[in-house]
Amino acid sequence: MENRTRKQPGVAAAKATASGASTRRTSAAKTTKAANGVAALAETIPSRSAAKADSDLPGASSTLFVNSVEKAMRVLTAFDDKHSRLSLSQIASLTDLDLSAAQRFTFTLVTLRYLVKDPFTKTYSLSPRLLDFAFHYLASNELVRRAAPYLRQLSQETEETANITVLEDTDIVFTLRIVSQHVLNPHVITGSRLPAYCTAPGLAILSRLPEDQVRGILDGSNLIEHTPHTVADRPGIMKRLEAFRKQGYSHTKGEYYIGDISTAAPIVDARGYPIAAVNVAVSRARWRGAKDEQRISNLVIAAAGAISGQF
Repeated sequence: MENRTRKQPGVAAAKATASGASTRRTSAAKTTKAANGVAALAETIPSRSAAKADSDLPGASSTLFVNSVEKAMRVLTAFDDKHSRLSLSQIASLTDLDLSAAQRFTFTLVTLRYLVKDPFTKTYSLSPRLLDFAFHYLASNELVRRAAPYLRQLSQETEETANITVLEDTDIVFTLRIVSQHVLNPHVITGSRLPAYCTAPGLAILSRLPEDQVRGILDGSNLIEHTPHTVADRPGIMKRLEAFRKQGYSHTKGEYYIGDISTAAPIVDARGYPIAAVNVAVSRARWRGAKDEQRISNLVIAAAGAISGQF
């Protein structure tokens, strides 16, 4: 009896150990299944070439850098025209966050009213409150304020769409846009981004930048042919930048959008450094060749010069 009594605790402990191991195996299996599910989902969502890992961001190694702010911005920038509504798993996959972190950030952003959660589909979308940032940028931007009257005049004189764009990383961003009734690309709006290396405004800005800076931008660009007319080879881009620098304006024909002909000139500050570009876009159907290029390039150069004089 004494021996049996001593053995019973050992048997109970063994059962408990076996039960605990079984629970851990089940839990591990669930975790693995969930991880595999997110990994599988990640394969179906295209990667964002513009998104940078923490370590790639200038200043990310500084003790002043707040990682949680960067992660929150990663969540917000996961949404675009191809991802207008996202589930929690999709947000986690696109932002390279685990599900727990994605849940915390989305909850916080919903609470702050920068994200909206659909109570039925449980998906998230951007809130109109984000437009506050665009409004504050435009209202406080000196370039936009000073360029607006000149851009209106340019659009009226040419009867075409006129734009102000700035360089941001490897892209141009439309900050002011006056659309004509002949607009070719109605989907391009204020805030739209296009690659600098194959757009007239981008090339106008690049033509006035130091060569080492241009090479750095081209290194970070995905140099592909968007249309049969795109100049995407580095020697070809550098050669045309030299020509654009000498003539004072850039000119492209259907390099990003088929049928779009664009003429641009750089806006520079007092040091001659390019801070933006002004351009006029004309559809090929309305283009009259060299005559239009001479007329519009003169108007664009004059507008860019007048705006530059404001700085």
